[in-house]
Amino acid sequence: MRFGILGPLRVGGGEATVTAGRDRTVLAMLLLRSGRIVPVEELVDAVWEERPPATARAQLQTCVSRLRRRFVQLDVPPETIVTDPVGYAARIGPDELDADVFARGVDVARAALAAGQLAEARRLFREALALWRGPALSGIPSRSVRRRAQALDEHRLAALEECVDIELRLGHAAELLDELTESVDRHPLRERLRAQLMLALAAVGRQAEALAVYRDGRRLYADELGIEPGAALQELHQRVLAGDLARSAPDRLPAAPVRCLPRAISDFTGRQETLARLVKEIDEDHTSVQLIDGMAGSGKTTLAIHLATALVERYPDAHLFIDLHGHSEREPVSPAAALAALLRQLGVPGERIPVDEDERAALWRSELADRRAVVVLDNAASAGQVAPLLPSGRGTLTLITSRRRLTGLDEGRPSSLAVLDPDEGLELLAKVVGVERVAAEPEAAAEVVRRCGYLPLAIRLAGARLAHRPRWRIADLAARLAGGRDALTELVAGERSVGRAFALSYAQVTPAAQRMFRLLGLHPGPRFDNRAAAALADVSLAEAQDLLDELVDAHLAEETEPGRFRFHDLVRDHAQQLVADPAVTAERSAAVERMLNVHLHLVTAAARQLNRSTTTAPFPVPPPLRADLIETGASPGIEWLDEHRFSIAAMVRLAEQEGRAAYCWQLAYAGWSYWYSHGHLDELIEIHSTGLRAAERLGDEAAIATMHNYLASGYHRQARYGDAVASMEIAVRLRERLGDRVGLAGAHKNLAALRSLIGNATVALRHLDEALAILRREGHEAGVVAVFTNQASILLTAGRPAEALAVAHRQLLLSRTHGTLYDTVNAMGHVAIARTRLGHGEPAVRRLTVALAMKRRLGNWYGVGELLNEIGALERAGGHPEVALDRHREALVAMIEAGDRGGQCASRNLLARALLAAGDPGSALDLHRRVLADATRLDVRHEQARALDGIARCLRASDPVAARAHWTRALALFRQVEAPDRDEVERLLAELD
Repeated sequence: MRFGILGPLRVGGGEATVTAGRDRTVLAMLLLRSGRIVPVEELVDAVWEERPPATARAQLQTCVSRLRRRFVQLDVPPETIVTDPVGYAARIGPDELDADVFARGVDVARAALAAGQLAEARRLFREALALWRGPALSGIPSRSVRRRAQALDEHRLAALEECVDIELRLGHAAELLDELTESVDRHPLRERLRAQLMLALAAVGRQAEALAVYRDGRRLYADELGIEPGAALQELHQRVLAGDLARSAPDRLPAAPVRCLPRAISDFTGRQETLARLVKEIDEDHTSVQLIDGMAGSGKTTLAIHLATALVERYPDAHLFIDLHGHSEREPVSPAAALAALLRQLGVPGERIPVDEDERAALWRSELADRRAVVVLDNAASAGQVAPLLPSGRGTLTLITSRRRLTGLDEGRPSSLAVLDPDEGLELLAKVVGVERVAAEPEAAAEVVRRCGYLPLAIRLAGARLAHRPRWRIADLAARLAGGRDALTELVAGERSVGRAFALSYAQVTPAAQRMFRLLGLHPGPRFDNRAAAALADVSLAEAQDLLDELVDAHLAEETEPGRFRFHDLVRDHAQQLVADPAVTAERSAAVERMLNVHLHLVTAAARQLNRSTTTAPFPVPPPLRADLIETGASPGIEWLDEHRFSIAAMVRLAEQEGRAAYCWQLAYAGWSYWYSHGHLDELIEIHSTGLRAAERLGDEAAIATMHNYLASGYHRQARYGDAVASMEIAVRLRERLGDRVGLAGAHKNLAALRSLIGNATVALRHLDEALAILRREGHEAGVVAVFTNQASILLTAGRPAEALAVAHRQLLLSRTHGTLYDTVNAMGHVAIARTRLGHGEPAVRRLTVALAMKRRLGNWYGVGELLNEIGALERAGGHPEVALDRHREALVAMIEAGDRGGQCASRNLLARALLAAGDPGSALDLHRRVLADATRLDVRHEQARALDGIARCLRASDPVAARAHWTRALALFRQVEAPDRDEVERLLAELD
């Protein structure tokens, strides 16, 4: 192991360490969260706490550099610490950190315990505990480190307590006395350790000392906490007093007279953690009734049988099992019949079993009163079915499985069973079809498991199909599951099928809930809320919630958070099968329209907070079909759009599939400002391409122009300038043909921005002049404000800051009466940038800072990145390259948030310039070369030229010939795009002569 944190900090596999205090704190924080990025802010807080210096970030970089040098001395790869725009991370192998090895060892030990392998579990626990050298990260006083280190110490104590439990059961009490005495002295308030010491003392005949340990603890709890010992410790005290725990010869378990558990399947997979947790809870909390619920096929019965098998040593007298047929084609077993069957399993003759149900229940409880028994009541239909079957003896454990949540039971600890995780699903498939087949086709196997929704029953049935078809490749089944076929028809083996299991659950809910379930099959998104359900079923919100609760209780749906739901993939397939029935076509059509209508209104209301366009008139929205659902609760905002983002995109596609062309393009248009401002550009392009097809199908030229306009915005941000210009030229032609003067002005404005980006500033300004002329004739002052935004920006890019300042002042004045807050902030930003470039000094910097704060508040990430880059360039020019580095990194993060690839190239070029100024030409050269590759691929010629210029600056001292070649290429590009940078490059080339 290269790193040790289970004790004093160790590095390099021996006793070596890091001695510098701050470096120790930084490394400790990275190791405590190995494999994850630790933000700079958290590291600064850990090192300096409440009083970080102004140079904290720079000092942090120095700490990381020192750590990397120390790693080299200790034969540890320096790249173990990786840098990210947000912070730093330690990339560590699976066996290189003692805390990771400890955690895995404890997990394996718990699995062995769950499987009843006590000696093996003990050995594994002791191996894991032997990794500890003292309190975690002792000697590092940072509060952030100590808080996380204390969590590790807590994990050690929990593992120790579990290990001691096993050792006490195995008869090792005498060997534990010294360790337990020391542990209680160190952790005197820990009741479980105190109880274990009492048990060990009593087991070796030292009852008086055991009672003294209790008295000491009771006095301590009263003095320190003002409470009495817990119920478990008090009960143990009474047992010691009564002599119940006096030393005797090791007990021998009597031969169990009853063994009626079904055989546990050999390929049990993926539930070891759940099994270990349930065993631990049952042992610690003396649970007498354990409920296990979950959807059809989730493995409830298998888990219950394995749990009962793992506990047979605790319950040696009887192991009973009955299938109550709560969800099957048979009628559920009545309580009276179930009691008779269970009594027969106990060996009660038929003539002794009473006819009356209550008398049978009394006999059942009497038979179990003095037995230590585990009873599995499988496949329960309801709380009413199982309540009469619950034993009353304290020595009996009852395990109940059901597809429904048995909320009517007065006792019982519930545990809902989820599906497997991907690795567990693959392991199960491998056990069914063979490890070799899965290893030969790992990607196809992962796809089959994913298509099965990680549901154990589905994976077993898929595996059974493959096992009986040795000539099939796993990829063949994956293709059948993915190729548009109904997955449920593929997941069949003999009389077992996933679809049949779901149908039985569906049959158990009320007709109203069945209708709700069917119609939810129309919802295209991964999740849905109660408002969508109410729209589909055309019921009130309260009624929809009641029906959804019924589906959740039947495990036909899952409530992920209050009012938010999802289907398992295969359950959704089942709902879609039901709603595709031709008999419900009319109901289906009306439900789709209600859902699309409600969501169009909700998206329009939410996106209104973001819509910054002042040159496009609002489009006509159809009247609301369910105004009550639209007006319910708080008005939807950005958080609502974040939550429903994927569902809205899916509804656009659904509208196209269902022939609802108007809803299709209108939904795309309504959500544009959200997708654009939040940088979801791939979705924006896909959705508006779908909307464009719908508009073309309608023959609606205004809608076609609108879709092209917003498609161009996505293309622009992705630096697909050719596609963007082509779409905007179509929009211009259509607006001209329609006589839509304001729309035409908006199209000219947007086309101008694109022309500027590809180096045609003169043509771009002509487009803006045309837009201004139209808007002034139309008296559309708000549109004039928007055009001024683009005009100021293009003039700044063209190196004409004085003209840009004049335009920005006019924009600022006009925006106060005819613009939006967004327009005003844009104007403030342009005024600040223009003044900065004109050399107006500190007042310009203050304006930049104010504009930056406003753009952050508005969520305008492109604008945030633009201003941060401007501030960074100022800091670099002022001789503060370290500060400039921070600003450009922040700008890069903002451009990534905005999804603007051209802006990302610009930020990286400026970041490289700051690196060069900070004395790191190697890193600067690497970064410029990356930008050159990206900008060439994207055809962003301005940034290509800046990257070439930057490369030349890095090479000027070491390789002037190469520098000349790069500056020559840069100059040619700067001239093509009419960039003012050409003057500086011409000067630099002249200096080389």
